Amino acid sequence: MARYTARIAATLRTARQEADSSLREVATRAGTSHATLLAYEQGRKAPSVATFLRLLDACGFVVDFRRSRRIRRRDGIDRGQELEAVLELAAQFPARHSKKLTFPRFPHG
Repeated sequence: MARYTARIAATLRTARQEADSSLREVATRAGTSHATLLAYEQGRKAPSVATFLRLLDACGFVVDFRRSRRIRRRDGIDRGQELEAVLELAAQFPARHSKKLTFPRFPHG
């Protein structure tokens, strides 16, 4: 659980900094105290999901949730093996390479 608290803390701190807002400004907009927000940003406390979303909203951000299946060893395939299989599949697609390297021309001087 501690690693999630650290990720939440970093996300809140980064969002506030990117919003160019002080602790007090974000806390006021979110309806909490700056001391509580500081505790969240330092990872000393973990906000509820609703509070986390409210704090991000106060910084001008929104969170989009997407569910996806994780590849785990217990599922019968190692992540490294999965990557190898994908790369092998990609290598089977034909590649069209130009014999001449093209690049944008920049004016001199």
